[in-house]
Amino acid sequence: MGTLILFGAGWAGGGVLATFFVSSSLVSRLSAEPATLDAKGNRRDHAQVLANGGAAALAALAGMQNPTLGLWLVTGTLAAAAADTWATSLGARSRTAPRLFWSGRPVAPGTSGGMTLVGTAGAAAGALLVAGSGALAGGLPSLFPAATLIGFAGMVADSALGAGLQGRFHCPACNLPSEWPLHRCGTATLHREGLAWLDNDGVNFAATAIAAGLAFAAWARLCS
Repeated sequence: MGTLILFGAGWAGGGVLATFFVSSSLVSRLSAEPATLDAKGNRRDHAQVLANGGAAALAALAGMQNPTLGLWLVTGTLAAAAADTWATSLGARSRTAPRLFWSGRPVAPGTSGGMTLVGTAGAAAGALLVAGSGALAGGLPSLFPAATLIGFAGMVADSALGAGLQGRFHCPACNLPSEWPLHRCGTATLHREGLAWLDNDGVNFAATAIAAGLAFAAWARLCS
């Protein structure tokens, strides 16, 4: 994906990717894995990498025809991925329980679709950092506020999809909630809510794809 981003968006896009990767890796280490959820942990597997950066890599190819557009798409998409990562990592340190996006029902820390004030502030900071790197690298002042808003909107979309559509399961052996059809203990979980086939990686990809669409609309409005 780094190769695609460099190929389509140049070194400016590579700088945005580096900002996202380094900052998200560091902030992820600040949060402890919630004991009540069947989370993957901080180390990213191939599915998580594709979910967070796949849309940016594909969108970067637009830079072959228009480098400015390529940078807008990469920056907006990775700003959304950063916002989600920062929201999850910093939100885990909130002293108040997260609440689901649609219903406002309190849920366990780490639950997809749950939001806290600390996590929301973290999302804004993550989007701001990545948006600033893109604007600075490309010499595009208008990209800074636009990508910040797009990144934050992507996080909101991620929370909305996670709360409303993502599959939720329960392990009968451990009596614990899970996000996967198979619990870490090896027991098959029971489907409780949402779409059984839609996991957190799918939600992340959908949210970053939405951010890419918003970035294209913003570029068309402000630059074309």
